[in-house]
Amino acid sequence: MRTKLGLVAVAVAAATAVTACSSAASSGGSGSGDLSAPAANALDGKGETDITFWHAMTGTNGETLKKLTDQFNAANQGKIKVTLAFKNNYDDTLSAYKNSLKGGELPDLLQVYDVGTQFMIDSKATVPAQSFIDVDKYDVSGIQPNIAGYYSVGGKLNSMPFNTSMPLLYINKDAFTRAGLDPNKPPTTLDEIKADAEKLTVKDASGNTTQYGFGASLYGWFLEQWTAVANAAYCNPDNGRNGRATAANFATDNNVKLLTWWKSMVDQGLALKLDSDTKNGDSAFVAGKDAITLESTGSLGDFTKAGFQVGTGFYPKINAFDTGGPIIGGASLWIVGKGKDDAHKRASWEFVKFLETKDSQATWHTSTGYFPVSKAALDTDVDKAWVASKPQFQTAITQLQSTKLTTATQGCLFGVMPQVRKAAENAMQAAVLQGKDPKQALTDAANSLSQPIKDYNDSVK
Repeated sequence: MRTKLGLVAVAVAAATAVTACSSAASSGGSGSGDLSAPAANALDGKGETDITFWHAMTGTNGETLKKLTDQFNAANQGKIKVTLAFKNNYDDTLSAYKNSLKGGELPDLLQVYDVGTQFMIDSKATVPAQSFIDVDKYDVSGIQPNIAGYYSVGGKLNSMPFNTSMPLLYINKDAFTRAGLDPNKPPTTLDEIKADAEKLTVKDASGNTTQYGFGASLYGWFLEQWTAVANAAYCNPDNGRNGRATAANFATDNNVKLLTWWKSMVDQGLALKLDSDTKNGDSAFVAGKDAITLESTGSLGDFTKAGFQVGTGFYPKINAFDTGGPIIGGASLWIVGKGKDDAHKRASWEFVKFLETKDSQATWHTSTGYFPVSKAALDTDVDKAWVASKPQFQTAITQLQSTKLTTATQGCLFGVMPQVRKAAENAMQAAVLQGKDPKQALTDAANSLSQPIKDYNDSVK
């Protein structure tokens, strides 16, 4: 559901792929050269315009996307036909796009994960969503502001948000009750997690731990979340929102405190040892091996199928006084303009607008568990009924709506963001699992990115 990364191959290819495109602006921005949105009459007299949509949705997500696409095609028969092209996963979808930029047939529309945003801007091959918004005077006030904020630079939308997730704290309510804790009061800070974990950790007669108080994957996305919750920038300047990012801010006092705490939790036997694979973390929680974990809203459906009652809480703070909030994850929709005529660009935009409607988003939300982009979707009868049946999701709604949009909560923009996330994971594992000094681990990880970031930035000047 969330961004699951193969990471390194994508990052290594980034500079080469951008260089193969036309040159881009030297700072983060939404321009795409002379690519602009055509007016609504671009489809007049064109017959049926066929567009290809590259996506990475599998299982129920893919089935729901097909259902919505079939609905759109039926309503636009003889005018627009959308053909879905499954590209395996987020990494492979972006890789296929990069290869096509060097000389191949580009899709008309594609789905790109959050960390691919800066690269897509730099590719200079897409029509910014803002261009269509301006031409149509399209009202974007109905989009959740924190969701629109991630995909915006300088107040302008580069792409249209589609499938969105948020991080949450999950608890085993049954375990809380057995431990004498209030299952309706999940912990909100690191100190509270530790205090609860001391009561939640269970050992058998032989001294073997049968349930750890806490367990979460050492996933790089989580470090980004804690930085945003502290209302701090993950990269300079201002998370790449006011100029091109040149360095990652890993070795902060807060991050050192976080990894020191995490290592201490493992050493004291209060936290389960886990790597960066979130599948392992999810499986451990569902199996009852730990009573508190961290995951995205995308895992809510599977978690609620576990053999115990599941509760949710806001993503925890490192310090009680932290004033920020978490960052959204997921993917957005990009309309390709390079090599496309006005009819194809316009047809893609019409499909995007359909996917953004409250009814489409209500269907998407209730079928997949992704957060609805449309505020109005939450007010539809079908959505209200779904949230009522899964009250745990209300936590995500409240968390999103209470998070102030700042450059910190917008998230960091790097052209090599997948590689940045992998470096963060390396630092987390080195400190928590291998005993490396947290500050040194974070410093080394940030330093390892200096050359890749410079190479990428030089390639798009």
